[in-house]
Amino acid sequence: MLDEIMKARKDKADAIRETEGDPYPASVKRTISVEEAIGAFSGLSKGAKKVWICGRVTSLRDQGKLIFATVDDGTGRIQAFISKKTLKDFDAFKNSVDMGDFVELSGPLMKTRNGEKSIDARSARVITKSLRPMPNDFYGIADAETRFRKRYLELMTEPSVRDLFRKKSVFWSTFRSELQNAGFLEVDTPVLEATPGGAEAEPFTTHYNALDTDFFLRISLEISLKKLLVGGFPKVFEIGRIFRNEGIDAEHLQDYTQLEFYWAYADYEDLMKFVEKTYKKVIKATCGSLVTEYKGKKIDWSGKWPKVEYYDIFKKKTGLDLNTATVKDLYEKAKEAGLKVDMSLGKGRLIDLLFKKFARATMIQPCFLVNPPIEIEPLAKRLSDKPQKVARFQVVACGSELGKGFSEANDPIDERERFEDQMKLREKGDAEAQMLDEDFLEALEYGMPPAAGFGISERLFALLMDKPVRETVFFPAMKRASDSSPENSGAMKRMNGSISEGGIISSADDKGNGSEENNQPNK
Repeated sequence: MLDEIMKARKDKADAIRETEGDPYPASVKRTISVEEAIGAFSGLSKGAKKVWICGRVTSLRDQGKLIFATVDDGTGRIQAFISKKTLKDFDAFKNSVDMGDFVELSGPLMKTRNGEKSIDARSARVITKSLRPMPNDFYGIADAETRFRKRYLELMTEPSVRDLFRKKSVFWSTFRSELQNAGFLEVDTPVLEATPGGAEAEPFTTHYNALDTDFFLRISLEISLKKLLVGGFPKVFEIGRIFRNEGIDAEHLQDYTQLEFYWAYADYEDLMKFVEKTYKKVIKATCGSLVTEYKGKKIDWSGKWPKVEYYDIFKKKTGLDLNTATVKDLYEKAKEAGLKVDMSLGKGRLIDLLFKKFARATMIQPCFLVNPPIEIEPLAKRLSDKPQKVARFQVVACGSELGKGFSEANDPIDERERFEDQMKLREKGDAEAQMLDEDFLEALEYGMPPAAGFGISERLFALLMDKPVRETVFFPAMKRASDSSPENSGAMKRMNGSISEGGIISSADDKGNGSEENNQPNK
């Protein structure tokens, strides 16, 4: 079936070359976008001004001497009214065009009898001949593997998916503008690192041929940005890709975008005020409201976010007091709860696992989770009056962590001791414990000013959209598809219609276009 369709389309491309020219011309004429045409429709249609529009044909209906097509140029969709009475090369165009082709149309704008805004095509040509049939708008693509592996198919048929990614652009651009307005300098730092740091995660490794040296893909932006504080930049941020060789679930990817910023002469109290204000601006710009929905629950970001003490909620939900609980107590509680743990895990990892199991899922409305034990945050500054706690907060909502910040540890002696503790955990088998980074410690020995730092990933955007994070990235990592994959044959079952004698792939999407009679132009 697919081979037959592709052969027919290649034959049409050859026919265009023989009679009309190039089915893939280098230049086209386009005077207006569909969005602009719809916006200025009243004035343009009254004056019967000729416009030139280009776009992909997403539906075609052959009604003999009339063709009705929907054309999508990425800014919007408009109906094309193509009549044998007014299009000189009607038969040639009809025999050459298929759904999925890009076309160039020119003519005045008009409304059909049922009020459909349309372009009355007086000239029409194919400007990109598609060789494979596209999925139709009505059925879409049901198979998740196909949607993720061939996201462009979903993008071409689902305007709502394109809108999702436009919102994601607004999400990041609003963060960027808020930081720049606050005096932060945007920077770029290396993706390849000799020692990965700034987070507890297992890294990806690679080999740098020119240097004949193994490197790690960064698991955080933190260490390099802190070195810039040492170098004299007081406010820096980066929005970049990071890589963590860990599991896939609704909230985690291995290759994703993260924002981190560092602010000299500020502490985590300053940071919480700035983060709350910035989040509210980003959410309003992205969603149009400060009330969003997640799994059927209304999430209200508008009020003052409360602070929740880590020790208090941990004791309330687990029954364990972190002031007195031993590693053995934590381990036994984790085993009792059915968590997969072993003796290689340190106290911090056990605390974190128990917190996620018993407490975090209950935290639905936005709040700041503050002052956790030092074992779970080796890069945060100790509280001066409670040295077993650190000056850290997490933004928590929807039962998930949606950003983390803290007053940065800048005592090189204390930091070395913490790294050494992390290395002991690695020696016991904890692949996510942090590595001792001599280069970073040397930088701290030159002196890093008191500072606060914050990081946020695209998980926040996914939760704002009420979707798994894989749904909100263009091309998530997938296992390689085998040559024998049934993907193509399965996808063909969802393809649209069949080739008619006139060469048109008819569309199942006739919604809103009515009958031939009602689609005649208003005279």
